[in-house]
Amino acid sequence: MLNGIICVNKPDGFTSFDVIAKMRGILKMKKLGHSGTLDPMATGVLPVFAGNATKAVSIIPQTEKSYRAAFSLGIVTDTYDITGRITVQKDSDVTEAQVREALKGFTGKISQLPPMYSAVSVDGKRLYDLARKGIEVKRPLREVEISRLELLRFEEKTGRGIIEMTCSKGTYVRTVIHDMGQALGCGGVMTALVRTASNGFTLDDCVTLEQLELLRDENRLGEALIPVERLFENLPQIRLPEKKTAMYKNGVKLRLGELNIPENGGMLRVYGFDNEFIGIAKPDTEENVLRIVKNLSGEEK
Repeated sequence: MLNGIICVNKPDGFTSFDVIAKMRGILKMKKLGHSGTLDPMATGVLPVFAGNATKAVSIIPQTEKSYRAAFSLGIVTDTYDITGRITVQKDSDVTEAQVREALKGFTGKISQLPPMYSAVSVDGKRLYDLARKGIEVKRPLREVEISRLELLRFEEKTGRGIIEMTCSKGTYVRTVIHDMGQALGCGGVMTALVRTASNGFTLDDCVTLEQLELLRDENRLGEALIPVERLFENLPQIRLPEKKTAMYKNGVKLRLGELNIPENGGMLRVYGFDNEFIGIAKPDTEENVLRIVKNLSGEEK
């Protein structure tokens, strides 16, 4: 069974679940998961976790994502993207300077209202299921953070442009564009979206589904597999001697005083005596033990 991460360049028209379903057929394995949904119209970086790597999804330290999005002013749809039903359409006479000024209001920590056509649950019901029935419900604002937001291009004659942004998990790019359009008084809609980075991976790390099939047929799947430890490469590490490696793998809490613990007080990468990456642990100074956060080398104890 494969254990690791395969970054897929998600094709247009596929849901994230469609990609997982397709990969289960290609890889002939069921234990697959991903770390963040992409809308069907979006393309780009979709890290897929295989085998024991699925246990790392809940503890990924790098959760920021980056996007490149195209937009068109003067149009509003019910989905906030070009696939939806147009509710407003009018001419736009907005200047590039006005767009740049409007974007300043969407950097840093902001409150965002999730679109009705989204996978967010309210009272146990998916918003997109309600939206398809023509039902709109009150939904809570969510705080998100946009650390970078740049206007790459804007054509004043057509009202079309391209932005790039880096943001926290759970940020809706189409909502940023919709809200920008509202701030400009003309409306705006997302016309294309590419996720350029996720969890520290970029498009350079990705393969297409067609490339993955070819690698399988040539018995070269290992070339697409990224070790799960790459997710944690910025964390300090600790290496255990042979006896303590066996104890740790069996769920024994090792005494801090018997280990060479880095003085960071946070999570650590744990390696065995043979340089095998075992998983993630954190020093518990109250109990004076090394507490297992996640065992990623095999079955959890």
